[in-house]
Amino acid sequence: MNSDLSVLSPERFPFSLEWLPPQACLVGGAVRDALLRRQADYLDLDFVVPHEAVKVARKLASHYNAGFVVLDEARQIARVVFDTATVDIAQQEGETLETDLYRRDFTINAIAYNPQTQQIIDPLQGVADCHAGIIRMVSPANLQDDPLRLLRAYRQAAQLGFTIESTTQSTIRQLAPLLANIAAERVQVELNYLLQSPQGTPWLTAAWQDQLLHHWFPDTKADNFTQIAATDNAASVLAQTWQTLASQLKTPVSGKSLSWLSLAKLTNVLPSEVEPAQAKLLQLKYSRAEIRAVLIMIQYLPQLLSHVTSPMSLREQYFFFQAVGSVFPALAVLAVAEGVSVESIAPLINRYLNPEDQVSHPTPLVTGHDLIQQLKLPPSPQIGELLTEIQIARIEGKVSTRDEALAFAKQLI
Repeated sequence: MNSDLSVLSPERFPFSLEWLPPQACLVGGAVRDALLRRQADYLDLDFVVPHEAVKVARKLASHYNAGFVVLDEARQIARVVFDTATVDIAQQEGETLETDLYRRDFTINAIAYNPQTQQIIDPLQGVADCHAGIIRMVSPANLQDDPLRLLRAYRQAAQLGFTIESTTQSTIRQLAPLLANIAAERVQVELNYLLQSPQGTPWLTAAWQDQLLHHWFPDTKADNFTQIAATDNAASVLAQTWQTLASQLKTPVSGKSLSWLSLAKLTNVLPSEVEPAQAKLLQLKYSRAEIRAVLIMIQYLPQLLSHVTSPMSLREQYFFFQAVGSVFPALAVLAVAEGVSVESIAPLINRYLNPEDQVSHPTPLVTGHDLIQQLKLPPSPQIGELLTEIQIARIEGKVSTRDEALAFAKQLI
């Protein structure tokens, strides 16, 4: 076997090859990544079979009691989900495997490998382009068939550390207006890939320069993309002192959403006012949690920037932390990217990272129930106002016990 493809040894598959027809070939990313020695613990395998792909996948799933879903009945594509691998099985497009490969986007994704015969099928010299680190189109018509492939070239260049071949890039520039016809959800996926690592930033900038983002971000300028790079750099600078902050920036906002850092970078290409920014995020189909996080960044970044020249009082800091909550690390990165010194923002970061800090993580001395019982007050908005004033008195050092808090509330009444 070619040593490059040892990672695709059938011994690593969670199923026996006897359940696939002998002509079944691996294609796409798995073959490309194996050639590049890019190895993942979880396998993502794409097989092409000559006939009855859905039937083949259903039998495989049934035998191994694995997950099964039909992805596209008309085009005969189905997915089988194992604990250690996702296996997509598709029917080849055209009469032969070579015809199928000629319909793909880039040569590096148009390589097939038959694990049973250990044969590489490479009619477009994709292996050579893999080793040369080049993204080369199969044909302009293939890019035109699915214009999302235009943006995908930049994403794959970022992921693989490749360059885009000059004729391919020139063709992409010419076809760029076609991206306006692509569903927002699909554009968002490619955009997110580019936001998720520092390696994506220069390619995101290149995509903007080549007019691929013009339909979605018509008002962006070169400075917006300079700020994305500055945000990456700010995150790296802050990570040197606060590892906990760095780790929080890498976590998803919720579920499978973007990380806090990725959303901070996205903020740089959005309008600086809340309503237009919200409209853009809705257009791109971001989740409610992601939209809420970005809008908090946009709304409260000016206050954090002004803190440098006009420091917030303890009362102002309390309300600031109450308003921004877990968005604070992203705000801190954006502030440093805007030129705020690490020294001037350090006290706020230290507050946020200290779970015992009463300004950023208040714990009540008394409850609303205590106020109603002890001070004979009726339930009303006044209770919440008193609790807030008690907490502010606590952080200002005016009260420190339950009895002092109740006495302070009595004075306020």
